[in-house]
Amino acid sequence: MSPDSAILAEKADALAPDAADSLLAEVAGRSRAAAPALARARPAEKTAALVAAAAAIRGSADAILAANAKDMAAGAAKGLSGAMLDRLKLDPARLDGMAKGLEAVAALPDPVGRVLADWTQPNGLVIQRVAVPLGVIGVVYESRPNVTADAGGLALKAGNCVILRGGSESAASSTAIVQALRAGVAAAGLPADAIQAAPTQDRAFVGAMLRGRGLIDVMVPRGGRSLVERVLTESRMPVIGHLEGLCHVYVDGAADLEKARRIVVNAKMRRTGVCGAAETLLVDRAIADLALKPLVEDLLAAGCAVRGDAATQAVDARVAPAIEADWITEYLDAIISVRVVDGVEAAMDHIARYGSGHTDAIVTEDRNVSARFTGEVDSAIVLVNASTQFADGGEFGFGAEIGISTDKFHARGPVGAAQLTSYKYVVSGDGQTRP
Repeated sequence: MSPDSAILAEKADALAPDAADSLLAEVAGRSRAAAPALARARPAEKTAALVAAAAAIRGSADAILAANAKDMAAGAAKGLSGAMLDRLKLDPARLDGMAKGLEAVAALPDPVGRVLADWTQPNGLVIQRVAVPLGVIGVVYESRPNVTADAGGLALKAGNCVILRGGSESAASSTAIVQALRAGVAAAGLPADAIQAAPTQDRAFVGAMLRGRGLIDVMVPRGGRSLVERVLTESRMPVIGHLEGLCHVYVDGAADLEKARRIVVNAKMRRTGVCGAAETLLVDRAIADLALKPLVEDLLAAGCAVRGDAATQAVDARVAPAIEADWITEYLDAIISVRVVDGVEAAMDHIARYGSGHTDAIVTEDRNVSARFTGEVDSAIVLVNASTQFADGGEFGFGAEIGISTDKFHARGPVGAAQLTSYKYVVSGDGQTRP
């Protein structure tokens, strides 16, 4: 099978496990063959490859947008929600943003070879902890085609090869993007097989990836709970997890109301289909008489459906009753759940009970309250007086992200190029022997 052919192509018949394993061995074998050249590539070579990949994305704009139009038509025919179609959609601005993301990653300092720590032992041994590539990364993700470019670019910057398995909804788009990335990488003199995509949409190939220990070094899932849980359960290699974004905004009694109104609407409505979109609004009872009604009215005026507790329903007849399931639902749509709570302690209790450890924000002018919130809320990203929509690797200065990790091991929060490295110890002596 040509590495440039049939990337993410649909197959009518399910693969048997042994056939899926053989197919993975073929794909991963090309990754393993490319890995040494990529690991020793100089920073300037990787930079040139990423710049060339960005140029190839722009040069292939017509083909990528045409492929995306096919995905959009198929998605609409399947009855995908408006939020899912928004996640799937590419337009010239989003495509240019994809290319700019690759250029931003190219401009970052090279994460490989960084001396993370160094010290000298009493016996004269000099010990350094040095960043190195992870190896071959497997990425399984759902409908957002921009993940294809982000994951490919970040993996390459960190000296890793990557095998991409996108969702069937974005198959045509991802195919066109991968072809452009590979063309750019090859034009810069690095192996095109540094970036590969699954040659089939058969779910059996995902199973092969998850049991492909020795072929794939690290798995990265990006998508809904069922996808992430499958990868965490079945994977035989380490996983950098990206769980759902049950993000909260808490408006404290000491909040600036105008500031809170801007933040809440942006956190929910800027883009409802991203994992950093707020799904629950918590309002301190101490400010509810002043703040709750305008906050709810702002959301309704912006086209957001509101589901609330009794206090929230009382301020506007358009508010639907919230049920227990609402507090644990990642809507990824223009819907928000709202609850009135008794201060910061109750807000933190709610977040601890219902949150996913992704991103949570407080709006307050009280530094003691904000310090308590940031110190005690156990999420990957905690914001003060800012929208949850800043939960994004690009906004953190990472150029792009492969996902927002909700894990506590290895990487947490936005996963950029620096987080896609491991390390080794380099020990230098002058003839020392151990007594």
